[in-house]
Amino acid sequence: MAAITNAKDEELFDIYDEAMNHLGVAARSEVHAKGYWHQSFHCWIVSGEGADRQVLFQQRNALKDTFPNCYDITAAGHLAAGETVRQAARELEEELGLAVPFEALTPLGAAQYENTGEVRGVPFIDREYCHLFGVRCDQPLTSYRLQAAEVAGLYQASLREMLELLAGARESVDTRGIAFPPGERPGQLAPGAESTDGVTALSACSVRLGRHDFVPHGDAYYERVMTALAAL
Repeated sequence: MAAITNAKDEELFDIYDEAMNHLGVAARSEVHAKGYWHQSFHCWIVSGEGADRQVLFQQRNALKDTFPNCYDITAAGHLAAGETVRQAARELEEELGLAVPFEALTPLGAAQYENTGEVRGVPFIDREYCHLFGVRCDQPLTSYRLQAAEVAGLYQASLREMLELLAGARESVDTRGIAFPPGERPGQLAPGAESTDGVTALSACSVRLGRHDFVPHGDAYYERVMTALAAL
């Protein structure tokens, strides 16, 4: 399903009150300016088993209107007006190039939270009702095809160490991943960033991350999700 947009080519979302009673439809900028509740799809990917289990997460593009450059859910997105959760699972293929049947996703429940902040001088209030899913995929990071307009990089870390980080038992986790060259912008490649097959080249990288580097969905959210992912 293609995203529904207004005359300004801006995404339209169904909006709700806190009890999730439908109020109507509003543009993305209005939703975040006025703090309307809206729905989103979250899917976390894990790989490996037991002590070797890894959790994958993305770095958000620098031009995002909320939490640019922060580390976040492996693949996620808002539900467009009239869209179902099943249709919203398109985010996996759009952001990561991963085609997964909806039936292969493991439901992890739902979460409701709000965040506030300011990006490039514009304040936002992000109130989301999130549909949570997990899936195991053991393909290497280099097999993913990242959507430059949304994703700056894709990383993985030990799930055990992530749980320790959330519990306050460690200050940071070491991650490895693939990322677009510094300065990459949607539709605008950095010099030397295009490979011979016309696809933007991704570089292998590693980074040490603390809790403050992740989008603040809340400790309860992360602990719940990471614990569930250990059982996939």
